[in-house]
Amino acid sequence: MKKYFPFFRNYKKALILAPSLVIIDVICEIVQPELMSKIVDHGVLLKDLHYILRTGGLMIMLSVIAIVANVGNVYYSSHASVGFAAELRKGLFNKIQSFSFANLDRLSSVSLVTRITNDVNILQEVIMMSLRLLVRAPLMLLSAVIIAVRINTGLASIIAIAIPVLSICIYFILRSGLPFFEKVQRKLDKLNGIIQENLVNVRVVKSFVREDFEQKKFGRSNEELRELSVKASSMVVMIMPVMQLVMNVSIVAIVWFGGNKIIGGTFQVGQLMSFITYITQILMSLMMLSMTIMTLARAGASSERILEVLDTEIDIVDSPAAIEKKLVVQQGKIIFEKVFFKYHSEANEFVLKDINLTIEPGETIAIIGATGSAKSTLVQLIPRLYDVSEGRVLIDDVDVRDYTLRNLRTGISLVLQQNELFSGTIKQNLKWGNPNASDEAIIAAAKDAQAHDFIMTFPKQYETVLGQSGVNISGGQKQRLCIARAILSKPNILILDDSTSAVDTATDARIRASFHQHLHGTTILIIAQRISSIQSADRIILIDDGAIIGNGSHDELMKTSQVYQDIYQSQQLKNVTAS
Repeated sequence: MKKYFPFFRNYKKALILAPSLVIIDVICEIVQPELMSKIVDHGVLLKDLHYILRTGGLMIMLSVIAIVANVGNVYYSSHASVGFAAELRKGLFNKIQSFSFANLDRLSSVSLVTRITNDVNILQEVIMMSLRLLVRAPLMLLSAVIIAVRINTGLASIIAIAIPVLSICIYFILRSGLPFFEKVQRKLDKLNGIIQENLVNVRVVKSFVREDFEQKKFGRSNEELRELSVKASSMVVMIMPVMQLVMNVSIVAIVWFGGNKIIGGTFQVGQLMSFITYITQILMSLMMLSMTIMTLARAGASSERILEVLDTEIDIVDSPAAIEKKLVVQQGKIIFEKVFFKYHSEANEFVLKDINLTIEPGETIAIIGATGSAKSTLVQLIPRLYDVSEGRVLIDDVDVRDYTLRNLRTGISLVLQQNELFSGTIKQNLKWGNPNASDEAIIAAAKDAQAHDFIMTFPKQYETVLGQSGVNISGGQKQRLCIARAILSKPNILILDDSTSAVDTATDARIRASFHQHLHGTTILIIAQRISSIQSADRIILIDDGAIIGNGSHDELMKTSQVYQDIYQSQQLKNVTAS
């Protein structure tokens, strides 16, 4: 619980007032049966109207106080629990924002969505229930037991039998049902994954006419979740009939033995009435306590999943030296010095092996290689999306780990293979590259990325609203907007990870020409599949199986690299065949 204390910081008043009001409510409620007993045994029996009115008035006053206290408890418990959930969601979201790619690889996005929504909601419910019942149930139970024993020790022995029987039954029921709740959360993760995957890829589903397949897949997962939820609920729901059985048997026993005592003249009617009420309160308190325990135990599974996120150690952080130096990227010189990399420390093989490479400021470097040769992995080490396993990556002769992440990434613009846009206007998306950019700068960047012309064809032009992930524009248009966004930040280093694959060769050529004209001095790294689009690069780096096997201009590699020659000739053959 200590790890959750910071999220209660703004709700200390509510956390104190909610249980305090519960105590007032319980006190008012616990004395009511005894007052009723006195009305029956003294006021009615002695026909003392004044005593009846005075005691009845006191009961009414206590009822009003109890109602006010209960309403206050509901308000403050809701305020604290909802506020806690909001703070926890914000804390989780902020933690996720600081995750490295390696952290995100381990915790899937679907699972994180479920944790930040469903699991937090479950904790919200348990906090609310705890503030309402966790103080009330034990206090009511203890008070009612003490008063019942004081009224009649002999009849109270029935409680001594009923409570252990009920507790044992509840224990075994909860023990059988609770393991299902963690399984339910995992099934919910799976179901949410199917939903997200289907919605993101809905165009693919429809184009291949696979709606029936997706419906069946969703139906199977949904049915598995339903069956598991029913099993968990059917176990726990047994608490209620067991509770009612024990309660009814206890009341019958009390009425039988208490009635005999009344007949024998050793017990009064009012005492029996109050005793039955206290027995009911005891058993109801046990039921509330068991439901609270069940909810707490169920929330335990959600809590573990949330704490897994909060306790995740972020492997890429600012070092004390970086924070102290506050260095910024100025020139854009890049050096890979004996770099080895693997995604997991326990992995046997390195993805990148003994990379030694120097890129001078302002150079345009092309990177080419077969699919899976680790081209993208190489460039992702530059802005520290991943950290090297061995060796160093330096920018301007400074280890990238000696920059703060903000300063490092501010000097680098990276256009990934997966082009992502956000809901909002085109202008808002472009301003991600530079929030303070003027309209003139936005238009200039769009022109350099060859995006301005198609933007102007839209009725609202730069104010055109894009759907989620830019679903209402083509792949090539999306790529050009992402390039414009990157250019707008005026980076010292620009990395294009196969980011012109969806545009035609003529447009690709115009984009590269604009780079030479307007990004003079910017170090540019281009990952590409088409040799025709990178022939003019200052140097071409050929990568195979995580190692550099070629480094030079197009003409040099055509003379020295058999692999490069094979790639070039195969692409030329494809172009001839296509024409």
